[in-house]
Amino acid sequence: MGKHINLPTNGTQCIGAYLAQAPGKPKGGIVVIQEIFGVNAHIRSVADRFAEAGYTAIAPAFFDHLETGVELDYTEQGMNQGRQLVTELGLDRAVEDVASAAQAIASAGNIGTVGYCWGGTVAMLSAIRLGLPSVSYYGGRNVPFLGEKPKAPVMFHFGEEDKGIPPEMVARHREMLPQMDVFTYPGAGHAFNRDIDPHHYHEASAKLALQRTLAFFDKYVAGA
Repeated sequence: MGKHINLPTNGTQCIGAYLAQAPGKPKGGIVVIQEIFGVNAHIRSVADRFAEAGYTAIAPAFFDHLETGVELDYTEQGMNQGRQLVTELGLDRAVEDVASAAQAIASAGNIGTVGYCWGGTVAMLSAIRLGLPSVSYYGGRNVPFLGEKPKAPVMFHFGEEDKGIPPEMVARHREMLPQMDVFTYPGAGHAFNRDIDPHHYHEASAKLALQRTLAFFDKYVAGA
């Protein structure tokens, strides 16, 4: 469904992006923010899914600032490499790229973001710093930023069996951002939406979280 495009950024460098167009008139646009593994087949399929739901979706290839075309495996080596890349990239540059991606699809209408893992934190920061309605899936780096007031609504999804995000971290979201929806999913661990990874995918939780996410975007993006 989608295609690869070049995305101008705030600097002099262009990065790649995967663009999935909504059929017919779009309800709005969604910036899809990757995990630490790059814009791989899973992230492209996520963008396609939002396009099928009526939103023009774009997934910026953040790692192109450092290395072109990164698509990492779900292995220990891939995780280590991904962690190194996001550390080197930094969150500030990622948020700038989200702004560039949002501008690139501005013709679709209002823009929201959705992010997964590392991208879940970038999504939350996009609400705080860019004022974009955002959905954060299992953002493990969220807590240091919970004291910053979002300029737009944020929805949070967490697996109750996520070893990296214990209940006390989830509770901090509810404590610091009581006006935002924070959903937890019994039986689900980290990366429960990653449907091409049988070790992490939790079908019932992923489907329910997607329903809630689409309702959020229908309200705050399409209905805004």
